[in-house]
Formats: sequence, structure tokens, C-alpha cells
Amino acid sequence: MYYSSGNYEAFARPRKPEGVDDKTAWFVGSGLAALAGAAFLIRDGHMPGNKITILERLEISGGALDGIEDPDKGFIIRGGREMEDHFECLWDLYRSIPSLEVEGASVLDEFYWLDKDDPNYSLQRATVKRGEDAHTGGLFALSEKAQKEIVKVFLASREEMEGKRIYEVFGKDFFASNFWMYWRTMFAFEEWHSALEMKLYLHRFIHHIGGLPDFSALKFTKYNQYESLVLPLRTWLLDHGVVFQFSTEVTDVDFDISPGRKQATRIHWERDGAKGGVDLGPDDLLFMTIGSLTENSHSGDHRTPAVLDEGPAPAWDLWRSIAAKDPSFGHPDVFGSHIPETKWESATVTTLDKRIPGYIQKICKRDPFSGKVVTGGIVTVKDSSWLMSWTVNRQPHFKQQPKDQIVAWVYALFVEKPGDYVKKPMQECTGEEITQEWLYHLGVPVKEIPEIAATGAKTVPVMMPYVTSFFMPRKAGDRPDVVPAGSVNFAFIGQFAESGRDCIFTTEYSVRTPMEAVYTLLGIERGVPEVFNSTYDVRKLLAATSRLRDGEEIHLPGPPLLRKLLLKKIDDTEIDDLFREYQLLQ
Repeated sequence: MYYSSGNYEAFARPRKPEGVDDKTAWFVGSGLAALAGAAFLIRDGHMPGNKITILERLEISGGALDGIEDPDKGFIIRGGREMEDHFECLWDLYRSIPSLEVEGASVLDEFYWLDKDDPNYSLQRATVKRGEDAHTGGLFALSEKAQKEIVKVFLASREEMEGKRIYEVFGKDFFASNFWMYWRTMFAFEEWHSALEMKLYLHRFIHHIGGLPDFSALKFTKYNQYESLVLPLRTWLLDHGVVFQFSTEVTDVDFDISPGRKQATRIHWERDGAKGGVDLGPDDLLFMTIGSLTENSHSGDHRTPAVLDEGPAPAWDLWRSIAAKDPSFGHPDVFGSHIPETKWESATVTTLDKRIPGYIQKICKRDPFSGKVVTGGIVTVKDSSWLMSWTVNRQPHFKQQPKDQIVAWVYALFVEKPGDYVKKPMQECTGEEITQEWLYHLGVPVKEIPEIAATGAKTVPVMMPYVTSFFMPRKAGDRPDVVPAGSVNFAFIGQFAESGRDCIFTTEYSVRTPMEAVYTLLGIERGVPEVFNSTYDVRKLLAATSRLRDGEEIHLPGPPLLRKLLLKKIDDTEIDDLFREYQLLQ
């Protein structure tokens, strides 16, 4: 396997790998990583779909990319997915998946046209004082000290950041800035999370620094992530004969491990209370999704709080069992044994009262029933004790959603702190109480809040114990390589497999790891798309520097005469042109 960039590799079609007709493939889990891996086996590996089996403990595929309507509770989305131009592997996949909405178009075509006609951006990123504009002015408000800290982290080696927490490399000025408010609420970073992941995100999205305050860097699907991304991909796989085995919990995997060689030899599972499994030979490929950010998610309802489930976690226990068999298979407890630090809660609000959309419109400055971009990303309640953020995507968010209803998504980073209206921690609140807190911060008159929250909405809270587990401080080796050294027939895929080429908590990473796995195990003669090289592009770096300084000119040290001499040295050069183009020198 190798990485590549450019049209020569992007549009090439690989030939059929030698020996693929003698192979089968098995996937553990049916999230985006497994679905993408199966698609790459078919499209680029020329493997017949009926030789691919996907094993799933639940009764539905998609993993964290969910979007369902519970007949009793209402609409449920545990989270949303933010995408951008340079998700190279994701778009490489979806250019080949037919749209279910537009005849003759791919999912990529449909997505591209949608965001051309209705580009995403926010008109109000944050509020204070119950719905008033926070007046951040799109500024980052980073002190010189905080700017230097960002540069230091950016330039540091990965090894220097290993095992460190964000609060160990940034100070009070940084945490008081608008930049941190934008950053932490957009990506769900906490101060105790990994400084290494913070560094990787800075590198990965340096070209989008300027789009942080208004989300102009982001793109969203037309509907929820299940209907827009999972359903067309699963439909395509079924059309190609891929076998889905639901209600099948994989409990263990056996390996034959010897110096320089590792082979998966058997999958163990339980289905309908009966133990079963399948033996694997060297031509039977196994792709394992390890860990899970949505494992043990528990949903409450409008009258019942969600419960924190700290009980047995099958996805994590499977990885623990596998990891015990070889040091190269990772260290799951680095990520999956810190629930107090990795949990947070979200809630899906379906509005029933016609008064609520008016308050939404007042803040987002758009008609929420227009079918176009509404909030353009999350609106953060800057003075919320929960640090609440909420968003309304294009409506309807579900194809079966009534036209007079709005589906909003609410989440908070501080679920253990009492609310500003409810006076209870979010994790103890019913859907109705979370609605009350949300309405309070929308600016609904206090006397109307109880009535509207009681009958004017249907809210489903969801507690997720492991949702930010991949942000825990880590070191090299804590996540296993996608294809461990010596492996002849197995790979790890998903957010907890180590690509070494990208950052996690993105749909891109969920597609990159299975692409690397399939291309490696089958020896596919086409490069895996390289990560967009913005971190090596001087133009992107200068643009980011200018934005981080809120457009303030760089002041060279020393006396005016020395400054004049230095500037004269670069006058009428490419360097001078670049510095002036990005307003770093006036």
C-alpha cells in the first residue's frame, strides 16, 4: 500500500488483484468503517459481494451514524457529522455510490450540488444573556502568549505531546479566548483531553482556521447522517450481494502468532443465545472494528432521564480480549476505562409548539422551514453552566418528518453541573427538563417555559459513556496499526486503529482506515489518497497566522531603523508579496 495525490492516481481503476477469487472477507461491526471496507473490496478489489459477510450485534447498521424515529420516544440523533472539501477518502468512496434522491447521480454529486446551491455558514455562532448575540465579531481574541502556545504545540514533535493533556500545554489566556470556545464546542475537546490530538487537529484543519467563527469551512448532508450516508451505501452493498448477519455478537478472535507472522484463525460469536463461529484460513480476510464511541448509549425520553450505563461493554471487552494476545494489538483501557472523562450527553428536540421556531429564527436569522441552511452549525450558549450548544440543520432532517416540526440537536460538555434554569445537572434531567433549559437560553419568557416544554416538544436525551474516549491522552502503540506487522489476513479499522496519516472523530478517518486495510491485504495497485497537505503549504500557514492574530500586523522586534532595513531586504520579493497578501505586513 502507498499514498498518492493528484488526478493520475485519483481516476485510475486498479486491475483485479491476483488470487482474489479464492478469498472471503468478514467484518466485525457494521459502522461506516465496515461498510466502506466492503465497498472497497468490491469496487477496487473486484471481490464478489456474496463472499463478504458483515457481523453486527445490533439489528441495524451504521454505528455512530444514526438517525431513527422511535415510535414511542420520537426522532433520535446521537450526534452530527461535519464534513469539508478535503475528506479525500470519503469522497473517493461516495463518488461510486448511487444517490437515492437524484437519478443518475452519485452521493457525492448530490452532496456537491446541494452545497453549491446552499453553502453553509453561520450568522450567529454564540449567544449570551438568553439569546442575545455574544458579539464575538468573528475574532479569536488570542493574547500574544496564547498565540505562542499554539505555535509551540504546532511545531512540537508527536513524541513531545504524547501522554500530555491540553491543560498542560496551554495557559489561562488561551482558555479564556474565543478560539478555545469555538474549538472545544465544535470538536468536543475538554481541557483534560489529549494534547497530541489537539496538535493533530491543528495540522489537519489549519486551512480552515479562518472558518471556525462562522462555520463557512463546513458542509452538511441534506438529511440526517443515516439516511444521507449509511442508507445509500448499505443499499449498494446489498445490491452487490453482501451478507449482513445482525443480532450477532462477536466475542473473541483466535490468532496463530509466530515470529514475523500473524494469522486470524477463528471468529467466535453468539447469536440468539447460541455460540457459533467460523474458522479462517490465510485467504479468509478479517476486518475488525475495535472500540466504540457509542457503546452503551442509553436514551431516556421526554419524561425519563437517560442513564449512565457503566456495565459490560461488548465492543470494548472484545478489544480487551484481542489485545491480550499480542502487544501490537493496542491498549484499549487507555481509552475505554475513563468514563467520567469521556462521557457527555446529547438530546434530540422535536418541536410541536409553533412558538418555538420563532425563537430559533431570531437567533439564527434564517427561516427554519426554508429547507435551506438554518443555524449553519452549532450555536454555543457561551454563558451556559452546562456549556450547551445546539443546532438546527436543513429541515426536514428526516424524510418522514412532518412539515410543521423542527428537529434540533442539543449537547453539553459539562453534564455534571447544575443548569441555569433547571438547577439540575443535565445527566439527571428528563427530556422535558432539558427542553426547559434550552428554551431558557433561546430567550423564551420564563413564565411560558414550563407549558411549552411540557407539551410543545418531544425530547429524547442520550447519555454516551465513551463518546470522547479517543481523545484520552495516548502514546505510540496504544492504538494498533491498521495492518499490524506480520499480519497475513486481518486488519483493524475504525477510530481506534492507527493510520498515522489523519486525525480521528471524523467520517474521513472511518473511511481511510478500511481503505488502507483493503489496499494492503489485497495489494491493490492504486494509491490511498494522501491527506490534504495544508500543513505544508506556506500560503495556508500565512492565512492561518493572520486569522489567529485577528488581522493584526506582525511587529518586528528591535528599533525602527533595524525594522526598516529588514523590510527592505524582502521588498519586491515573493516573501513580501505573500506577507502583504495575507495582511501580516502593511
